Parts: sequence; structure tokens; C-alpha cells
Amino acid sequence: MAGNVCPQCGAPIDPGATECRFCGEKFATQQAAQQMQQPVYSSPQVVVQQAPPQQVYVTGINPAWPIKSKVAAGLLGIFLGGIGVHKFYLGQIGMGILYVCFCWTGIPALVGFIEGIIYLTQSDEIFALKNHVRVG
Repeated sequence: MAGNVCPQCGAPIDPGATECRFCGEKFATQQAAQQMQQPVYSSPQVVVQQAPPQQVYVTGINPAWPIKSKVAAGLLGIFLGGIGVHKFYLGQIGMGILYVCFCWTGIPALVGFIEGIIYLTQSDEIFALKNHVRVG
């Protein structure tokens, strides 16, 4: 009922009226009122922005990493891998402790031997990236 009264004087109005018959207040046409009540949907607009170029590291080797020898790590893995010396050398203290805890089983000796061979046959860049060291 609130839509059927004049906003100026409050008198009842006819649904198709364009002005109040009592105070003369002009109304929006019925068509405009219907357009205002019905939501208008439009297709979303897509805005594409190109991101600025980012700096790309080719090698990915951090200059803050410690310098370690690939050959030393490989030889430590082959000869002392059973007690995890190669892991301690590379700064992987947790893995070194794990090797020491299970050294009585012989499994760390086998794994250390294999890791030592892998260290010696890897390229310098792959060794550095996997172990977070700089090859020196």
C-alpha cells in the first residue's frame, strides 16, 4: 500500500496516474517505476592486466649458502655413510642423527654408499640445488 500513496501529501493515487490529483505532485511514469524495481543484469566485463616482468634466477643458487665439496660429500657417503657423516657435512643434522640411530641395522651404510655414488655422478648445479650448498 505504501506505493499507492502520494509521497508529498499522502493521498491515495491511481496506479496509472502521472500526478497527484490533490497536490499536483508529478510522479515518475509507471514504466520508469517498473524499470527501477527490476534489477538490470549485464555481462561482466573482464579487465586483463599484464603483470610486470619478474626477476628470474637462472641457477637458483643462493649466494648465502655454505661452500661444500661435492667430492668430499661423495667420499664421506661411501666410506662413512653408515653413521651419517656425509649428512652432517652437508648440514642436514636431523638426517645425520637418523643415520646414527639406525646404524646398527646396516641400512644407513647401504643408503650412504648409494648416496655417495649419486653425489659423485651428479652435476655441480644439481648437487648444489638439492643440498642447498655452493659447490667449491
